[in-house]
Amino acid sequence: MEHLSSPAFRLVRNGAGQVSVWAVDRPLPDGWADTGFAGSRAECLDDARVRAASAASARAESDAGDDAGRRAGGVGGTLVRLFAETVARHGALPAVTDDTRTLTYAELDRRSDVLAARLADHGVGAGDRVAIYRRRGVDVFVAMLGVLKAGAAYVAVDARYPDQRRDLMIEASGARVTLAEPGWADRLDHLAGEVWQWCSEPAPADAAGPAGPARVTADSAACLLFTSGSSGTPKAVVLEHRNLVLFGANPALPPLHPGDRTGQISSLSFDAFHFETWCSFAHGAEVVVLPPITDLLTADLQRELRRRRITAMLVPTMAVNQVIKEDRDAFAPLRILHTGGDVLLPATCRDVLGSAFTGRFVNLYGPTEATTACTAYEVRDTKEDATAVPIGVPVDGATAYVLDGDLDPVEPGRSGELYVGGGGVARGYHDQAALTAERFLPDPFGVPGSRMYATGDLVRLGEGGLLEFVGRVDDQVKIRGYRVEPGEVERQLSRHPLIRELAVTAAGEGQDKHLVAFVVLDEGVTPRELRAFAADLLPDYMVPSSFVTLPEIPANDHGKRDWRRLDELLEEHRRRVEQYEPPRTEAERYLATLWEELLGAERVGVTDDFFALGGHSLLAFRAQRRIRRDLRVTVEFRDLLDNSVLRELASVVSRRQQERVAE
Repeated sequence: MEHLSSPAFRLVRNGAGQVSVWAVDRPLPDGWADTGFAGSRAECLDDARVRAASAASARAESDAGDDAGRRAGGVGGTLVRLFAETVARHGALPAVTDDTRTLTYAELDRRSDVLAARLADHGVGAGDRVAIYRRRGVDVFVAMLGVLKAGAAYVAVDARYPDQRRDLMIEASGARVTLAEPGWADRLDHLAGEVWQWCSEPAPADAAGPAGPARVTADSAACLLFTSGSSGTPKAVVLEHRNLVLFGANPALPPLHPGDRTGQISSLSFDAFHFETWCSFAHGAEVVVLPPITDLLTADLQRELRRRRITAMLVPTMAVNQVIKEDRDAFAPLRILHTGGDVLLPATCRDVLGSAFTGRFVNLYGPTEATTACTAYEVRDTKEDATAVPIGVPVDGATAYVLDGDLDPVEPGRSGELYVGGGGVARGYHDQAALTAERFLPDPFGVPGSRMYATGDLVRLGEGGLLEFVGRVDDQVKIRGYRVEPGEVERQLSRHPLIRELAVTAAGEGQDKHLVAFVVLDEGVTPRELRAFAADLLPDYMVPSSFVTLPEIPANDHGKRDWRRLDELLEEHRRRVEQYEPPRTEAERYLATLWEELLGAERVGVTDDFFALGGHSLLAFRAQRRIRRDLRVTVEFRDLLDNSVLRELASVVSRRQQERVAE
């Protein structure tokens, strides 16, 4: 994606040795200098790749780690210091709990010291990476702290990931050691690097840490977090200690307190884990390992939160949208409810604020490259006519710029790409110098030598200086010659009071490109009525051609929209439309109309299956009652289950009608 409009670029470097690309015809920001190389954008990125390879070779020859040559200390503290200060204040308080154990801060400190000493004795230190491949539980936190105390960076690998994804993360990170669940070593014996089958053990109060203090500074790498790449290959974001300390102790967020119990539900490989861990450890709260959010959604969430006395959580937006629909008071036990990762619906906010929940409700925004959250908005009220929920203002230590293609600020109210600066900006992508140079640019508005990250998100500055999410830069599509933002269509459609969730995407190619809206509806509205509603709000080229009703918007393991599954559902919908056979008999026409009403489906044909269209047992009971009332024939519930295809059920209904007449 091009971020600069000039065709001529130069490769530039700051005092920390970080390189980036910059337009030749633009003034160079303070703290940056020419490297002497200029050319096309692609040529500059190729040169950045070559320079990084040469630097890596030089480090290998001198046996220096990846942190060599970086600023000594830098701005901010370290996670090791942050944790030590909490241990000094709250050593006797519980730090982390799973289904079998609880460790106090002092116990967690001692156990991690033992691991750090073992790693250090093995030569693990600054510049090294250590993978953690274990089930979620107490020992994950021991492992993380032990790795950090040894001076290395951790790579947390979700044990539920497919083998291919797991192997890619361990290999691409260059992990020197993998700390594995006992009994799992054979899963990794085909990989390079050592595998330790490890469990923490009780440590005496006088247990020694690493021999001599590890060389850990604010600019040392703390962790590698893999995020999806546009090429389909995940890329590893390198976060430094200063990034996570700034987020964990950020005063812009509602503070946790000693005695708070933070529900740990996220994947270890997802950046929401940083809130659960480092925000808790910064304030002396207790991390409580819960079942994954996907499992909690099928249980009684409110009862589970009360039983475990959970007071704070970061719940994916998709999950909040779903949970609140089923149990309005699900989050009532919480004192702090953060959400993020997707578009928060105004209707969801109204439901949360109108429930028994009386705590603080905060909408967080931030890419992994900006350390979990760089803006925040505390939701206190939501107007009935609101079309969006703001993503707020930058948290302390972060900056946010809304810029055009020439990196000039846009006027309030107009859309532009969001660039993030400040202390949360990551080091870059591990072993991907060109991509780092492309996405992490000199910050012309920040302190000399600083960088800003190009998020690829479109936002605008709204009322009161609040940022509003519009969509993705690369999601823009042309419909009949008009440039359309699917996110803007979502904003307008979300004004309908009976839409619970939705996702809008483009389908087709060229002149056939059109919009499709996936919607989760309350009862009482049909896709035909939604299209009329959209036509009253939007120009005709922005009105979705198809409305596909779903029981819920599918989510991936991280609680974000599963676009791959949505694409599959769209293909199923396309096939259904192509194979459409209209109803012909009176019974078929009646059932088609009934199913359209009950299921919120469009153009129900005789080959459609009740359950494939989203039907379930409760809706089947309702259909049974409606048939009895409207047609005055008895159709047993078993008849609906055994004849779920419309044509088959219509035959049953016709036969019963004939039997009634013959009586």
